[in-house]
Amino acid sequence: MNNQISNNTRLVKATAQKLGFDFCGISKAEFLAEEAPRLENWLKRGAHGKMSYMENHFDKRLDPTKLVPGAKSVVSLLYNYYPESDLSAEEPSNYKIAKYAYGTDYHFVIKDKLKTFLQELNSEIGAIDGRVFVDSAPVMERQWAEKSGLGWIGKNTLLINKNQGSFFFLAELIIDLELEVDGPIKDYCGTCTKCIDSCPTDAITPYELDASKCISYLTIELKDNIPQEFENKMEGWAFGCDICQDVCPWNRFSKKHSEPAFSPKKELIELFNNNWQDLTDEVFRVVFKGSAVKRTKMSGLKRNLDFLKKS
Repeated sequence: MNNQISNNTRLVKATAQKLGFDFCGISKAEFLAEEAPRLENWLKRGAHGKMSYMENHFDKRLDPTKLVPGAKSVVSLLYNYYPESDLSAEEPSNYKIAKYAYGTDYHFVIKDKLKTFLQELNSEIGAIDGRVFVDSAPVMERQWAEKSGLGWIGKNTLLINKNQGSFFFLAELIIDLELEVDGPIKDYCGTCTKCIDSCPTDAITPYELDASKCISYLTIELKDNIPQEFENKMEGWAFGCDICQDVCPWNRFSKKHSEPAFSPKKELIELFNNNWQDLTDEVFRVVFKGSAVKRTKMSGLKRNLDFLKKS
């Protein structure tokens, strides 16, 4: 039996590597007891802003067996998206978008890989019951990745991998297959406070994020007008924000991704070159077709740009 578990574990990790995932870690599918009070307090403080969906499915967020009955393992995966070049630094634009949004929406790219992953396991091992997730359900991705040793949750609340920093998409397979588990690693943030000191809206305190002050939240999740208190504090970010990652010393180890779908389209580079002067509804449709930026719609992106112009 133990040999079978070891063989299956090796197969899972080999499949992850074959499909292009940079790191793979495994945890036992069980209730996240330590996270329950933290999540409850964070919600009670209203630190989730107007993301009311965060209040839903409290039990499911903490217990993977409520998402997949009979689940035995959580397979955590990291997929690199660090770009070859920083558009905001290289082009003469006043505006910036988060690096994860340069190419095709990661949900599409990674979800396809996860489906293939599950199919391959089924074909090699036999019928496995499970579900795949990429930022699309009440799964505490960073906590599972930390539990499986893929990194630690840093002071900026992002998962930091000791070998390659934090520019990763996180994904999971929750499956009813028993596997060998990996243990967590220690926290290597030390006394560094660069992410806290560099956040222009004071959204970060050590190991906690007030999402209602986070530039990513303000430019993507918030559907209302951006509060006036944030004028002159957005530092040109029109969609998302990378500040707390850009200043993190661990990201000096970031490596360029090898996923063609994440490379920016020439139309996006032209938009940066022209300082966004050409942005119309039609240009938005062309430039951001299949992009994560579509989440804001043209109206949301225009709201962000207008707010930046006032600053």
